[in-house]
Amino acid sequence: MTNANKSRREFLKNTGRVAAASALVAGVVPKVHAAESNTINVALIGCGGRGTGAVANALSVPNGPIKLVAMADVFDSRLKSSYENLNRKFAEQMDVPAERKFVSFDGYKSAMDCLKPGDVVILTTPCAFRGLHFSYAIEKGLNVFMEKPLTADAPTSRLMFKLGEESVKKNLKVGVGLMCRHCKARQELFDRIQSGEIGDITLLRAYRMAGPTGSAAVGPKPDNISELLYQIRNFHGFLWASGGAVSDFLIHNIDESCWMKNDWPVQAKANGGRHYRGDHVDQNFDSYSIEYTFGDGTKLLVNGRTIPGCHQEFASYAHGTKGSAVISSRAHTPAKPRIYSGHNFSKQDLTWAFPGPEPNPYQVEWNDLIAAIRNDEAYNEVERGTKASLVTSMGRMAAHTGQLITYDEMLNHEHEFAPNLDKLTLAAAAPLPSGDSGKYPIPLPGINANREY
Repeated sequence: MTNANKSRREFLKNTGRVAAASALVAGVVPKVHAAESNTINVALIGCGGRGTGAVANALSVPNGPIKLVAMADVFDSRLKSSYENLNRKFAEQMDVPAERKFVSFDGYKSAMDCLKPGDVVILTTPCAFRGLHFSYAIEKGLNVFMEKPLTADAPTSRLMFKLGEESVKKNLKVGVGLMCRHCKARQELFDRIQSGEIGDITLLRAYRMAGPTGSAAVGPKPDNISELLYQIRNFHGFLWASGGAVSDFLIHNIDESCWMKNDWPVQAKANGGRHYRGDHVDQNFDSYSIEYTFGDGTKLLVNGRTIPGCHQEFASYAHGTKGSAVISSRAHTPAKPRIYSGHNFSKQDLTWAFPGPEPNPYQVEWNDLIAAIRNDEAYNEVERGTKASLVTSMGRMAAHTGQLITYDEMLNHEHEFAPNLDKLTLAAAAPLPSGDSGKYPIPLPGINANREY
């Protein structure tokens, strides 16, 4: 331990003692903050790959001791796998005995009940459950990290805006898994764009074109699983659970592009289609082409595809009156952002590139969140994360209905994909019933013009 870390830890301890003593003299019971006991306890709700990765990032934060003390999921196998993977690397920071492992739909409450105010809960279930779980976290006074997207429809977006306001009033620190915003290279690019290095932005382009991704393409339900758990296990394939391929996959490119523009679009129009479907029963299109328009008329063009054998590209670009920029060029990290004096991205026109290796933004976002908790700094990404989720859903709805959809129309729409999730049990029916053929309702642009399905 360095002398600086020792001094800082002693400072935090002494600060906590002085604050507690002052509060007792004044006759006030002090609030419980994680910094006062130094160790931050963490609970994981949703033990899939992203949740396991988030815990690994949390336990790797260099700023003080952090422990995982509770886990919850609706799949026992996923909880066991997550625990075993984490325990291999972080055994000394794992304190999750059998009685703090919960397999049920209300296990999120039991896991959060294992924490004290000021600890952190990680919410990485499919996004349909985000508002339900976040609401309980606020009630318990917990800081939160929750994965994107935050919402998949308008009613849950309106709820999330309200919950975000409530969490700000309670001074809770909330991180949202749009980690590209924490990328040091993109942050410098943003500063350079805002200072005018490429002039006024005239066009933004974003691409996530790959082969089959995640569980977006879903085959028929096997006999050995309930319809509800089958849909949750294959959540990318069902709009109620995740918002589908658009909301879960394209949101990063959309968000980083809107960030560089420093604005959110006011409307969207889009196309999409299903190809080579075979016996797949999911609700996704295989390709999406979205045109977003900002208030000043600037366009953001977004192209997504999950068809094998086609050109692949995972990148975002900005064009301006004085040149252009590569926002990201190789998936999420490293971004390798660059600025050019022209629009052909040729080497002779290169005017800036981020120097050196890029810190992993998945880790940086956790370092930032824990630092805010320990220093009691204002830190809440809910409003921005909800806007990114809503704007992404706006583009998805434009493709699925064949209509031009404005931001206000999206925000005020009344179709809630999965109401009454608080009543779900392992034996409950799925929010989306299948037809007699075992297939599920799909978007029909122009036919269903007011709803996505």
